[in-house]
Amino acid sequence: MKNRIIKCIEDSISVKQLVLTSEGLINNIQEIVQKSVEAFKSDKKMLLCGNGGSASDAQHIAAELSGRFYKDRKALFAEALHVNSSFVTAVANDYGYDNIYSRMIEAAGRKEDIFIGISTSGNSPNIVNAVKKANQNGMTTIGFTGEDGGEINNLCDIMIKIPSSDTPRVQESHILVGHIICQLIEEELF
Repeated sequence: MKNRIIKCIEDSISVKQLVLTSEGLINNIQEIVQKSVEAFKSDKKMLLCGNGGSASDAQHIAAELSGRFYKDRKALFAEALHVNSSFVTAVANDYGYDNIYSRMIEAAGRKEDIFIGISTSGNSPNIVNAVKKANQNGMTTIGFTGEDGGEINNLCDIMIKIPSSDTPRVQESHILVGHIICQLIEEELF
């Protein structure tokens, strides 16, 4: 068992090393921070979504921005779209699960807001539909995926494609990137 534990840690480090040495990913993280800072300075918001572990990551990132990361400071308007279970279940029942996030984007997404869709495959229909609706609303669209990028690869303004197809390793890197973004937004704004 000890060797399997070590292998999991080594695999995680290996993926993060690929992230570290990818100039394109580093540049995309920088662009996300810049766009987010501009949006928050203009009283815009960030909306995030995902399924399963990616929903947890969306909620985690939103909490770091709306609560605090390192600094006691003004709250930023960031929200994960799945946190209202009555809304999610009503829309899933009436319009289908594939429309739960696009319906909330229709209601809350405004021009120049930031949208982050998190999907390891990039092919989750409810995330794809949310990206499409966010684009229609004039939002800056950001995708967090694995190495392929899936369907949202060609739909998002900015992509964070973690260079792996191993779901747990991709998700570990998603939250790493999310933390970096939260830290730098906070440093730039406050």
